[in-house]
Amino acid sequence: MSQYHLAQVNIGRILAPLDDSIMAGFVARLDEINALADGTPGFVWRLQTEEGNATDLRPYDDDRILVNMSVWESLEDLKAYVYKSAHAEVMRQRRQWFEKFEGMYMALWWVKAGHMPTVAEAKRRLDYLSEHGPSAHAFTFKQPFPPPGVATGNFTVTSFDPCPAT
Repeated sequence: MSQYHLAQVNIGRILAPLDDSIMAGFVARLDEINALADGTPGFVWRLQTEEGNATDLRPYDDDRILVNMSVWESLEDLKAYVYKSAHAEVMRQRRQWFEKFEGMYMALWWVKAGHMPTVAEAKRRLDYLSEHGPSAHAFTFKQPFPPPGVATGNFTVTSFDPCPAT
């Protein structure tokens, strides 16, 4: 087992309150898609409240922004869930429920196995990615970085950066 896991955060601005009929299709699929994640190989953890999802959390000043976070054993495990499961179908329908988001809406980063990132940590990673672009500190599917100590191409990430509070 690796000493590092992959954390991910994604945010989106909903078109209407969750109890609006516009959002009914999204709300109807939440439990199914969350259960799918929970049972997918490589899944470690996801952000959720007592309701079993994170839709009640509003970490931004804009109450229409929802946050989703999870931790996975590897980048490949997360990619398989996102792009090769029923989750992909929901992603293709996202414009029915979410606005096109201006700016960075997703970030990936490595965490020590056993660490469950906080929403504040995730927001810092997303902000960092927006300001500095992809790096070992925060990256995207299109420009991934290996876990610390793993060489790939012409570089090796040699240190672990836990993203302390600023």
